[in-house]
Amino acid sequence: MYSRHTHRFLYTLLLLSLFACTASRKISQVESLIKGLRLIGQYEIPYNFQFRNTTVGGLSGIDYDARRDQYYLICDDRSDKNPARYYVAKIHVSSQAIDSVAFTGVAYMRQPDGNLYPNSKQDPLRTPDPEAMRYNPITNTLAWTSEGERILGATGNILEDPAVYFIDTLGKFIDSLGLPANLKMRTEAKGPRRNGTLEGICYADNYQTLYVSVEEPLFEDGPSADTQENNAYTRIYKFDVKTRQCMAQYAYKLSPVAYPSVPENAFKINGIPDILSLGKNKLLVIERSFSTGRLPCTIKLFVADLAGATDISNQGLLNPGSFVPATKSLLLNMDDLGIYTDNIEGVTFGPNLPNGHKTLLFIADNNFNPLEKAQVLLFEVLE
Repeated sequence: MYSRHTHRFLYTLLLLSLFACTASRKISQVESLIKGLRLIGQYEIPYNFQFRNTTVGGLSGIDYDARRDQYYLICDDRSDKNPARYYVAKIHVSSQAIDSVAFTGVAYMRQPDGNLYPNSKQDPLRTPDPEAMRYNPITNTLAWTSEGERILGATGNILEDPAVYFIDTLGKFIDSLGLPANLKMRTEAKGPRRNGTLEGICYADNYQTLYVSVEEPLFEDGPSADTQENNAYTRIYKFDVKTRQCMAQYAYKLSPVAYPSVPENAFKINGIPDILSLGKNKLLVIERSFSTGRLPCTIKLFVADLAGATDISNQGLLNPGSFVPATKSLLLNMDDLGIYTDNIEGVTFGPNLPNGHKTLLFIADNNFNPLEKAQVLLFEVLE
Protein backbone atom coordinates (compact mmCIF):
# COMPACT_ATOMS: atom_id res chain seq x y z
CA MET A 1 0.00 0.00 0.00
CA TYR A 2 0.99 3.55 -0.66
CA SER A 3 1.41 5.69 2.42
CA ARG A 4 -0.03 9.18 2.81
CA HIS A 5 3.49 10.52 2.25
CA THR A 6 3.75 8.57 -0.98
CA HIS A 7 0.47 10.07 -2.21
CA ARG A 8 1.73 13.54 -1.32
CA PHE A 9 5.02 12.88 -3.09
CA LEU A 10 3.31 11.67 -6.28
CA TYR A 11 0.93 14.63 -6.19
CA THR A 12 3.88 17.01 -5.94
CA LEU A 13 5.58 15.30 -8.89
CA LEU A 14 2.40 15.64 -10.93
CA LEU A 15 2.18 19.39 -10.21
CA LEU A 16 5.84 19.89 -11.10
CA SER A 17 5.35 17.93 -14.30
CA LEU A 18 2.35 20.01 -15.31
CA PHE A 19 4.24 23.22 -14.53
CA ALA A 20 7.22 22.09 -16.59
CA CYS A 21 5.00 21.27 -19.57
CA THR A 22 3.30 24.68 -19.35
CA ALA A 23 6.59 26.55 -18.96
CA SER A 24 8.16 24.72 -21.91
CA ARG A 25 5.25 25.47 -24.22
CA LYS A 26 6.49 28.30 -26.41
CA ILE A 27 4.31 31.23 -27.33
CA SER A 28 4.78 31.96 -31.01
CA GLN A 29 3.96 35.18 -32.80
CA VAL A 30 1.72 35.27 -35.82
CA GLU A 31 3.66 35.23 -39.09
CA SER A 32 2.16 35.83 -42.50
CA LEU A 33 3.19 35.56 -46.15
CA ILE A 34 0.57 38.18 -46.82
CA LYS A 35 -0.34 38.65 -50.50
CA GLY A 36 -3.62 40.51 -50.32
CA LEU A 37 -6.47 41.76 -48.15
CA ARG A 38 -10.25 41.49 -48.46
CA LEU A 39 -12.35 44.05 -46.62
CA ILE A 40 -14.94 42.28 -44.48
CA GLY A 41 -16.56 45.15 -42.62
CA GLN A 42 -16.27 48.36 -40.66
CA TYR A 43 -17.63 49.67 -37.39
CA GLU A 44 -17.84 53.20 -35.99
CA ILE A 45 -17.46 53.87 -32.27
CA PRO A 46 -19.88 56.71 -31.41
CA TYR A 47 -18.41 60.18 -30.95
CA ASN A 48 -17.83 61.10 -27.28
CA PHE A 49 -18.85 57.62 -26.17
CA GLN A 50 -18.69 57.50 -22.35
CA PHE A 51 -17.21 54.55 -20.51
CA ARG A 52 -16.57 54.46 -16.76
CA ASN A 53 -16.47 58.24 -16.47
CA THR A 54 -14.06 58.67 -19.38
CA THR A 55 -14.50 59.92 -22.94
CA VAL A 56 -13.61 57.30 -25.53
CA GLY A 57 -11.77 58.78 -28.49
CA GLY A 58 -8.28 59.41 -29.80
CA LEU A 59 -7.73 55.67 -30.21
CA SER A 60 -4.24 55.54 -31.69
CA GLY A 61 -3.13 51.93 -31.29
CA ILE A 62 -4.61 48.45 -31.04
CA ASP A 63 -3.27 45.00 -30.13
CA TYR A 64 -4.88 41.60 -29.68
CA ASP A 65 -4.58 39.34 -26.64
CA ALA A 66 -5.45 35.95 -28.13
CA ARG A 67 -5.58 34.05 -24.84
CA ARG A 68 -8.24 36.37 -23.41
CA ASP A 69 -9.77 37.17 -26.82
CA GLN A 70 -9.61 40.89 -26.09
CA TYR A 71 -8.00 44.04 -27.44
CA TYR A 72 -5.93 46.83 -25.91
CA LEU A 73 -6.60 50.27 -27.38
CA ILE A 74 -4.39 53.18 -26.35
CA CYS A 75 -5.89 56.66 -26.19
CA ASP A 76 -3.82 59.71 -27.21
CA ASP A 77 -5.55 62.02 -24.74
CA ARG A 78 -2.67 63.91 -23.11
CA SER A 79 -4.34 63.71 -19.69
CA ASP A 80 -6.57 66.55 -20.86
CA LYS A 81 -10.09 65.11 -20.80
CA ASN A 82 -9.11 62.24 -18.48
CA PRO A 83 -5.75 60.88 -17.29
CA ALA A 84 -3.58 59.12 -19.91
CA ARG A 85 -5.15 55.69 -20.40
CA TYR A 86 -5.91 52.67 -22.52
CA TYR A 87 -9.03 50.61 -22.95
CA VAL A 88 -9.79 46.91 -23.03
CA ALA A 89 -12.47 45.80 -25.47
CA LYS A 90 -14.15 42.77 -26.99
CA ILE A 91 -14.51 43.04 -30.76
CA HIS A 92 -16.87 40.39 -32.05
CA VAL A 93 -16.17 39.50 -35.68
CA SER A 94 -17.44 37.03 -38.22
CA SER A 95 -16.59 36.22 -41.81
CA GLN A 96 -19.19 38.80 -42.90
CA ALA A 97 -18.89 41.74 -40.49
CA ILE A 98 -17.80 43.32 -37.24
CA ASP A 99 -20.79 42.45 -35.12
CA SER A 100 -20.06 44.69 -32.14
CA VAL A 101 -17.41 46.48 -30.08
CA ALA A 102 -17.87 46.24 -26.32
CA PHE A 103 -15.58 48.12 -23.95
CA THR A 104 -14.84 46.06 -20.85
CA GLY A 105 -12.11 47.95 -19.02
CA VAL A 106 -10.01 51.10 -18.74
CA ALA A 107 -6.61 51.50 -17.08
CA TYR A 108 -4.48 54.57 -16.44
CA MET A 109 -0.79 54.55 -17.29
CA ARG A 110 1.36 55.38 -14.28
CA GLN A 111 4.60 57.29 -13.92
CA PRO A 112 7.60 55.58 -12.27
CA ASP A 113 6.57 57.13 -8.94
CA GLY A 114 3.10 55.56 -9.24
CA ASN A 115 1.25 58.82 -9.91
CA LEU A 116 -1.01 59.53 -12.87
CA TYR A 117 0.44 61.57 -15.72
CA PRO A 118 -0.26 65.32 -15.58
CA ASN A 119 -1.69 67.43 -18.39
CA SER A 120 0.19 70.27 -20.06
CA LYS A 121 -1.21 72.89 -17.66
CA GLN A 122 -0.13 70.91 -14.62
CA ASP A 123 3.35 69.93 -15.81
CA PRO A 124 4.21 70.35 -19.52
CA LEU A 125 7.57 68.61 -19.09
CA ARG A 126 5.96 65.35 -17.96
CA THR A 127 2.81 65.33 -20.07
CA PRO A 128 2.70 62.19 -22.25
CA ASP A 129 1.55 61.93 -25.84
CA PRO A 130 0.47 58.24 -26.09
CA GLU A 131 0.46 56.82 -29.60
CA ALA A 132 1.05 53.06 -29.85
CA MET A 133 0.72 49.95 -27.69
CA ARG A 134 1.68 46.26 -27.90
CA TYR A 135 0.95 43.30 -25.64
CA ASN A 136 3.57 40.68 -24.73
CA PRO A 137 1.84 37.39 -23.77
CA ILE A 138 5.06 35.87 -22.45
CA THR A 139 5.45 38.50 -19.72
CA ASN A 140 1.79 39.61 -19.61
CA THR A 141 2.93 43.22 -20.00
CA LEU A 142 2.29 46.13 -22.34
CA ALA A 143 4.71 48.42 -24.18
CA TRP A 144 3.58 51.92 -25.19
CA THR A 145 5.10 54.94 -26.90
CA SER A 146 4.95 58.64 -26.11
CA GLU A 147 5.87 61.24 -28.71
CA GLY A 148 7.15 63.80 -26.22
CA GLU A 149 6.98 67.51 -26.97
CA ARG A 150 8.93 70.20 -28.80
CA ILE A 151 7.62 73.76 -28.44
CA LEU A 152 9.94 76.67 -29.09
CA GLY A 153 8.54 80.00 -27.87
CA ALA A 154 9.61 83.52 -27.03
CA THR A 155 8.71 82.98 -23.38
CA GLY A 156 10.48 79.63 -23.09
CA ASN A 157 10.93 76.23 -24.64
CA ILE A 158 9.26 72.94 -23.78
CA LEU A 159 11.46 69.97 -24.66
CA GLU A 160 10.26 66.52 -23.62
CA ASP A 161 11.92 63.46 -25.12
CA PRO A 162 9.87 60.69 -26.72
CA ALA A 163 9.82 57.44 -24.79
CA VAL A 164 8.90 53.76 -24.82
CA TYR A 165 7.54 52.41 -21.54
CA PHE A 166 6.74 48.93 -20.23
CA ILE A 167 3.78 48.56 -17.86
CA ASP A 168 1.72 45.78 -16.34
CA THR A 169 -1.90 45.24 -17.37
CA LEU A 170 -3.07 47.57 -14.61
CA GLY A 171 -0.94 50.44 -15.93
CA LYS A 172 1.87 50.23 -13.36
CA PHE A 173 5.31 51.33 -14.61
CA ILE A 174 7.90 48.57 -14.99
CA ASP A 175 10.73 49.89 -17.18
CA SER A 176 11.61 51.92 -20.25
CA LEU A 177 13.81 51.60 -23.32
CA GLY A 178 17.20 53.29 -23.60
CA LEU A 179 16.70 55.51 -26.67
CA PRO A 180 19.52 56.56 -29.02
CA ALA A 181 20.79 60.15 -28.83
CA ASN A 182 19.20 61.08 -32.17
CA LEU A 183 15.75 60.76 -30.57
CA LYS A 184 16.45 63.53 -28.04
CA MET A 185 14.44 66.73 -28.49
CA ARG A 186 16.58 69.79 -29.26
CA THR A 187 16.11 73.51 -29.81
CA GLU A 188 18.17 73.39 -33.01
CA ALA A 189 16.89 71.70 -36.17
CA LYS A 190 18.24 68.32 -35.18
CA GLY A 191 16.51 65.23 -33.86
CA PRO A 192 12.75 64.59 -34.00
CA ARG A 193 10.15 66.95 -35.36
CA ARG A 194 7.26 67.93 -33.15
CA ASN A 195 4.41 65.40 -33.21
CA GLY A 196 6.34 63.26 -35.70
CA THR A 197 8.24 60.82 -33.52
CA LEU A 198 7.44 57.39 -32.05
CA GLU A 199 4.09 56.42 -33.57
CA GLY A 200 4.62 52.78 -34.49
CA ILE A 201 5.70 49.79 -32.39
CA CYS A 202 5.67 46.00 -32.73
CA TYR A 203 7.23 42.89 -31.27
CA ALA A 204 9.07 40.43 -33.52
CA ASP A 205 11.14 37.24 -33.31
CA ASN A 206 8.75 35.68 -30.77
CA TYR A 207 8.88 38.77 -28.56
CA GLN A 208 12.67 38.96 -28.42
CA THR A 209 12.79 42.05 -30.64
CA LEU A 210 10.91 45.33 -30.49
CA TYR A 211 10.71 47.60 -33.53
CA VAL A 212 9.80 51.27 -33.14
CA SER A 213 9.14 53.59 -36.08
CA VAL A 214 9.42 57.37 -36.37
CA GLU A 215 6.49 59.00 -38.14
CA GLU A 216 8.48 61.65 -40.02
CA PRO A 217 12.15 62.16 -40.95
CA LEU A 218 14.50 63.49 -38.31
CA PHE A 219 15.61 67.05 -39.06
CA GLU A 220 19.13 65.95 -39.99
CA ASP A 221 17.79 63.23 -42.30
CA GLY A 222 16.01 65.59 -44.66
CA PRO A 223 12.62 67.15 -45.37
CA SER A 224 9.16 65.93 -44.52
CA ALA A 225 7.28 64.22 -47.33
CA ASP A 226 5.72 66.52 -49.95
CA THR A 227 3.42 66.05 -52.89
CA GLN A 228 6.48 65.54 -55.10
CA GLU A 229 9.18 62.92 -54.58
CA ASN A 230 11.83 64.45 -52.28
CA ASN A 231 13.76 61.56 -50.68
CA ALA A 232 11.87 61.72 -47.38
CA TYR A 233 13.54 59.02 -45.30
CA THR A 234 12.39 58.13 -41.82
CA ARG A 235 13.82 55.55 -39.39
CA ILE A 236 12.85 52.19 -37.94
CA TYR A 237 14.67 51.26 -34.71
CA LYS A 238 15.39 47.68 -33.64
CA PHE A 239 15.65 46.97 -29.90
CA ASP A 240 16.65 43.91 -27.92
CA VAL A 241 13.79 43.26 -25.50
CA LYS A 242 16.03 41.63 -22.91
CA THR A 243 18.74 44.34 -22.75
CA ARG A 244 16.37 47.23 -23.63
CA GLN A 245 19.09 48.61 -25.94
CA CYS A 246 18.95 49.64 -29.61
CA MET A 247 20.60 47.06 -31.90
CA ALA A 248 20.18 48.81 -35.27
CA GLN A 249 18.44 51.57 -37.21
CA TYR A 250 17.08 51.28 -40.74
CA ALA A 251 16.02 53.82 -43.34
CA TYR A 252 12.51 53.70 -44.76
CA LYS A 253 11.52 55.91 -47.70
CA LEU A 254 8.13 57.59 -47.40
CA SER A 255 5.84 57.98 -50.39
CA PRO A 256 4.80 61.50 -51.44
CA VAL A 257 1.77 63.16 -49.87
CA ALA A 258 -1.24 61.87 -51.80
CA TYR A 259 -3.07 65.18 -52.43
CA PRO A 260 -2.16 68.88 -52.41
CA SER A 261 -3.50 70.92 -49.53
CA VAL A 262 -6.05 73.72 -49.91
CA PRO A 263 -4.79 76.39 -49.66
CA GLU A 264 -1.51 75.24 -51.16
CA ASN A 265 0.64 76.27 -48.19
CA ALA A 266 -1.65 74.66 -45.57
CA PHE A 267 -0.75 71.63 -43.45
CA LYS A 268 -0.13 68.30 -45.16
CA ILE A 269 1.68 65.15 -44.08
CA ASN A 270 2.56 61.60 -44.96
CA GLY A 271 4.13 59.43 -42.29
CA ILE A 272 4.11 56.08 -40.47
CA PRO A 273 1.45 55.75 -37.75
CA ASP A 274 2.04 52.04 -37.03
CA ILE A 275 3.96 48.90 -37.95
CA LEU A 276 3.30 45.17 -37.47
CA SER A 277 5.71 42.24 -37.71
CA LEU A 278 5.00 39.69 -40.44
CA GLY A 279 8.01 37.54 -39.52
CA LYS A 280 11.34 36.93 -41.28
CA ASN A 281 12.49 40.59 -41.10
CA LYS A 282 9.30 41.82 -42.76
CA LEU A 283 6.96 44.51 -41.44
CA LEU A 284 3.52 45.67 -42.44
CA VAL A 285 3.85 49.47 -42.59
CA ILE A 286 0.93 51.90 -42.59
CA GLU A 287 1.51 55.17 -44.42
CA ARG A 288 -1.13 57.76 -43.65
CA SER A 289 -1.42 60.85 -45.84
CA PHE A 290 -3.54 63.86 -44.89
CA SER A 291 -3.94 67.22 -46.62
CA THR A 292 -5.89 70.24 -45.39
CA GLY A 293 -9.03 70.74 -47.46
CA ARG A 294 -9.72 67.00 -47.78
CA LEU A 295 -11.41 65.25 -44.86
CA PRO A 296 -10.55 61.58 -45.54
CA CYS A 297 -7.00 60.27 -45.20
CA THR A 298 -5.22 58.21 -47.83
CA ILE A 299 -4.07 54.99 -46.19
CA LYS A 300 -1.49 52.85 -47.95
CA LEU A 301 -0.22 49.52 -46.65
CA PHE A 302 3.27 48.37 -47.56
CA VAL A 303 5.28 45.25 -46.85
CA ALA A 304 8.77 46.37 -45.86
CA ASP A 305 11.74 44.00 -45.85
CA LEU A 306 14.64 44.91 -43.56
CA ALA A 307 16.90 42.08 -44.78
CA GLY A 308 19.83 43.69 -46.56
CA ALA A 309 19.08 47.20 -45.27
CA THR A 310 22.03 49.20 -43.93
CA ASP A 311 22.39 49.82 -40.22
CA ILE A 312 22.33 53.64 -40.25
CA SER A 313 22.86 54.13 -36.53
CA ASN A 314 25.91 56.33 -37.08
CA GLN A 315 24.98 58.29 -40.19
CA GLY A 316 22.49 60.76 -41.61
CA LEU A 317 20.28 60.15 -44.63
CA LEU A 318 20.96 63.17 -46.83
CA ASN A 319 23.02 61.09 -49.25
CA PRO A 320 20.82 58.23 -50.48
CA GLY A 321 23.78 56.59 -52.20
CA SER A 322 25.51 55.97 -48.87
CA PHE A 323 23.02 53.43 -47.51
CA VAL A 324 20.53 50.74 -48.52
CA PRO A 325 16.98 51.41 -47.24
CA ALA A 326 14.36 48.82 -46.43
CA THR A 327 12.65 47.60 -49.57
CA LYS A 328 8.89 48.16 -49.75
CA SER A 329 6.05 46.88 -51.89
CA LEU A 330 2.49 48.22 -51.98
CA LEU A 331 -0.05 45.80 -50.55
CA LEU A 332 -3.17 48.00 -50.58
CA ASN A 333 -4.24 51.58 -51.16
CA MET A 334 -7.45 51.97 -49.16
CA ASP A 335 -8.59 54.68 -51.59
CA ASP A 336 -9.28 51.79 -53.97
CA LEU A 337 -11.85 50.26 -51.59
CA GLY A 338 -14.47 52.92 -52.29
CA ILE A 339 -15.04 53.65 -48.60
CA TYR A 340 -14.34 56.62 -46.36
CA THR A 341 -11.08 56.15 -44.46
CA ASP A 342 -10.23 58.36 -41.55
CA ASN A 343 -7.08 58.75 -39.46
CA ILE A 344 -6.01 55.09 -39.34
CA GLU A 345 -3.29 54.82 -36.70
CA GLY A 346 -3.19 51.23 -35.44
CA VAL A 347 -3.17 47.65 -36.73
CA THR A 348 -3.14 44.16 -35.24
CA PHE A 349 -3.70 40.56 -36.21
CA GLY A 350 -7.02 39.33 -34.84
CA PRO A 351 -8.62 35.88 -34.51
CA ASN A 352 -8.70 33.43 -37.39
CA LEU A 353 -11.85 33.16 -39.46
CA PRO A 354 -13.82 29.89 -39.69
CA ASN A 355 -11.97 29.14 -42.96
CA GLY A 356 -8.65 29.34 -41.09
CA HIS A 357 -7.58 32.63 -42.66
CA LYS A 358 -5.98 35.29 -40.49
CA THR A 359 -7.59 38.68 -39.89
CA LEU A 360 -6.24 42.20 -39.60
CA LEU A 361 -8.00 44.94 -37.64
CA PHE A 362 -7.30 48.66 -37.98
CA ILE A 363 -8.29 51.51 -35.65
CA ALA A 364 -8.77 55.18 -36.54
CA ASP A 365 -8.06 58.10 -34.20
CA ASN A 366 -10.90 60.63 -34.33
CA ASN A 367 -8.86 63.26 -32.46
CA PHE A 368 -11.96 63.86 -30.30
CA ASN A 369 -13.33 65.76 -33.29
CA PRO A 370 -17.01 65.36 -34.29
CA LEU A 371 -16.02 65.60 -37.97
CA GLU A 372 -13.77 62.54 -37.70
CA LYS A 373 -14.63 58.90 -37.13
CA ALA A 374 -13.31 56.33 -34.66
CA GLN A 375 -13.40 53.54 -37.20
CA VAL A 376 -12.58 49.85 -36.82
CA LEU A 377 -11.83 48.07 -40.10
CA LEU A 378 -11.70 44.27 -40.47
CA PHE A 379 -9.84 42.48 -43.27
CA GLU A 380 -9.32 38.87 -44.25
CA VAL A 381 -5.66 38.07 -44.94
CA LEU A 382 -5.02 36.34 -48.25
CA GLU A 383 -1.80 34.29 -48.29
